[in-house]
Amino acid sequence: MRRSLAAAIAAVLGMTATGCAPDDGDRAGVDVVAGFYPLAWVAERVGGDRVNVTDLTPAGAEPHDLELTTRQVDDVLDAEVVVVLGDGFQPAVEDGAARRDGPTVEVLDELPDDALAEGDPHVWLDPVLTQDVVRAIEDALVNADPVHESAFRRNADDLRGELRALDENYRAGLATCQRDLVVTAHDAFGYLTDRYGLRVEGVAGLSPDAEPDARRLAELADLARDEGVTTVFTEELLSPEIAETLAREAGGLRTEVLNPLESRSDRGDYLAVMADNLAKIRAALGCS
Repeated sequence: MRRSLAAAIAAVLGMTATGCAPDDGDRAGVDVVAGFYPLAWVAERVGGDRVNVTDLTPAGAEPHDLELTTRQVDDVLDAEVVVVLGDGFQPAVEDGAARRDGPTVEVLDELPDDALAEGDPHVWLDPVLTQDVVRAIEDALVNADPVHESAFRRNADDLRGELRALDENYRAGLATCQRDLVVTAHDAFGYLTDRYGLRVEGVAGLSPDAEPDARRLAELADLARDEGVTTVFTEELLSPEIAETLAREAGGLRTEVLNPLESRSDRGDYLAVMADNLAKIRAALGCS
């Protein structure tokens, strides 16, 4: 009798566990696929628990040269909303999105034309322009799931408030500095420096894979000495060799890491990393 009762209980528990096991096809919420971290982060914050967000770019990976797996292609084709930066930033992702029947948000197409710098895709490093990214993704989620419009609008408003606070921190933190020139290995920070009245010089230009020539290094070394630069910035996803070479050529400058937020970081979310970047820029420029 005890054995029969135990078997029955085990069978019921087994059925319950099977019935409750999460399954991709049974997940509630809007399925969103984002090309890389900043877009995924905005979708997660705006959508909350009403979205299932897939970030195609793994942590620690460069988004530019991402090649999609068969599973990722299926995710792109099947998602209710796909968010890409556009303008060839991630060719494989954009090619996959072009094959979709459903809606795709191309973020650069949603931003004001007069706010964009030709050839520079790094709009997410400007907290003001990132508020426009929030709006674009907010509208896409509302169109996909109008029943939860009020939640999406509320989350988006909250996020824009946090981005406005971040912008205010940058304005205040960079208002009084001894220097205004930021020197980087990769010219990813033009939107950020333009927003806050700084100048930027990148060793390798807009492409992180570009190899600088000796003339460019010599020019920047001379400029760094003339301008009293103390720090050459590199990035987590780049070899520090370029920055270290320039730092030596300019007379033994320090090197430090700025994060362009192209993939997820173990240092925290977008807001935390941007705050960390601000602290490092302030130190390099002698801000008070």
